[in-house]
Amino acid sequence: MDFAFDARTEELRERLLAFMEEYVYPAEPVAAEQRARLASPWDTPAVFGELKAEARRQGLWNLFLPSAEHGAGLTNLQYAPLAEITGRSPHLAPMATNCAAPDTGNMELLAQFGDEAQKKQWLQPLLAGEIRSAFAMTEPEVASSDATNIETRIERSADGDAYVVTGRKWFISGAMNPDCKIFIVMGKTDPDGADPRRQQSMILVPRDAPGVEVRRAMTVYGYEDHDHGGHAEVVFHGVRVPAANLIGEEGTGFAIAQARLGPGRIHHCMRLIGMAERAIELMCRRAVGRTAFGKELAAQGVVQNWIADARVTVEQLRLLVLKTAWLMDTVGNRGAHTEIQAIKIATPRAVVRILDDAVQLHGAGGVSQDFPLAELWAAARTLRLADGPDEVHQRSLAHRELKRYAGLRG
Repeated sequence: MDFAFDARTEELRERLLAFMEEYVYPAEPVAAEQRARLASPWDTPAVFGELKAEARRQGLWNLFLPSAEHGAGLTNLQYAPLAEITGRSPHLAPMATNCAAPDTGNMELLAQFGDEAQKKQWLQPLLAGEIRSAFAMTEPEVASSDATNIETRIERSADGDAYVVTGRKWFISGAMNPDCKIFIVMGKTDPDGADPRRQQSMILVPRDAPGVEVRRAMTVYGYEDHDHGGHAEVVFHGVRVPAANLIGEEGTGFAIAQARLGPGRIHHCMRLIGMAERAIELMCRRAVGRTAFGKELAAQGVVQNWIADARVTVEQLRLLVLKTAWLMDTVGNRGAHTEIQAIKIATPRAVVRILDDAVQLHGAGGVSQDFPLAELWAAARTLRLADGPDEVHQRSLAHRELKRYAGLRG
């Protein structure tokens, strides 16, 4: 691996860093102030539109998509340091640059598996930032860490012209946003099929289709995550959609989900490193600006240990994420499977610890709304569950390691 950024990446980094300083960080308190005056907490503050317009004007748009046809044409290795920068303000910067989950994964999914009509109707407005979307997979009644458990049904109508979707989902990110116009729903078309990984399919369900009930917002450690579009419980009451809304073929839903989740996992980890960097910056500023027991916090040994350990951890994580990005570019997602799982296990866990130390250093302020640390902690802790909990990735990774030694028993 060459650890230097290439010329294009360095140029984009400089522009993105300037965009963050001039537009994003100043917009954080503005967004909070505007949201407090909105008629609905799920409406989008006006400053988001201003940020998106400026990001498009500067060419900082759809940076995540490797396809030059639809996005910036960057490799995963080129995108990694850019996603890290946006992770420093995870509730504004990804949305401002049209690089926010779940839209990123949904755009990648449609670009890879959607037909031309689906791309025209849904992918194009998503690429333009005109609408938002949601990915409906997790269910409250089953252990959704095992995706073969899902119970939502996608049944072909008697006339063959439509599918009928029935089921209940929750923690469907982005679904509370009024700009969310489309759900990508995973359900079973063949619940009795012999292969549990061929029972599922993916289908497009418009948010305004008759029978779609966005029942309530789900909080995350008490946060409603308005800027992200919230996380909703959604019930599909026999929703009828055209047969043409099926993505790919019946039985390919599990494979499509796995293809979608790989890039999503590394994007989360890239942004998490940016969150950790911001926590270190806040720790250092706090340490040199506060006095306790007759000396600066920066002179306290425990504070120095927190900061040193955080720096070492971030450097380790960044190298692993960059290696993973490089492998995804060179040998594909399947070839990088072990590394994708490794970063998904290691990064959220370590960043939660860094943020927890930063909260501790800030005292009461750390758990308040006056600093971003509490909300960052909640987001990082949630990522130990999102896109598969730690234990599922540990189980799979250990299985792959042990498989190499299976013949050595005795």
